[in-house]
Amino acid sequence: MSIADFEKIEVTGNVSDHNYDDRALKLIEKHAQGMVLDAGAGLRSVYYPNVVNAEIVDYPTTDVLAFADELPFKDNSFDAVISLNVLEHVPNPFAAAEELYRVLKHGGDLYVAVPFLQPFHGYPNHYYNMTTSGLQGLFATGFSNVDCGVLEAGHPIHALTWMLNSYANGLHPKEKEAFTDLRVSDLLSANTQAAYVKGLSDFAKEELSCVNYLTATKL
Repeated sequence: MSIADFEKIEVTGNVSDHNYDDRALKLIEKHAQGMVLDAGAGLRSVYYPNVVNAEIVDYPTTDVLAFADELPFKDNSFDAVISLNVLEHVPNPFAAAEELYRVLKHGGDLYVAVPFLQPFHGYPNHYYNMTTSGLQGLFATGFSNVDCGVLEAGHPIHALTWMLNSYANGLHPKEKEAFTDLRVSDLLSANTQAAYVKGLSDFAKEELSCVNYLTATKL
């Protein structure tokens, strides 16, 4: 990668700026005398001196400009590696997983979180959501004590409310009002002829799509 690759990234208001959860904070505290890599850090509201914030955009808290699938660090450089809500935005998550493994010291701690039922949220793009099986598959070799599950912040209620809010916001005001007045039981079967189905914006259809397709002609 060259500096030109980073210059192609358009800085927008769609920036990740979240506090670390308890798992991440425990790793940062555990390795207070070592070094922790945050791969795809976004804009951090709190800066930790033992954390290297790697990011594709030069935010005020960015330490190193780097793509997750081509990290500019030596093998076995970090005592712990964190990558939170990043791998869905990477075109080749398998290559990124190999890089996270490569830069982590033997016996080091890994903490990765990737969404499953989250709507399309592309910055700079959105490629792959993951099941727990898919996430485990990325790190199938080279690790022990593997624990994979659902974060408290990733509870299904958050997926449900995100989708319902996005769906409602994809409708014209009159249709939105009718949609938000529906009962849960009204939504347990798909009425494809309903105004709230036919009136959904193209943007919301892509954001919340159940199935996408591709057709092509071979050259």
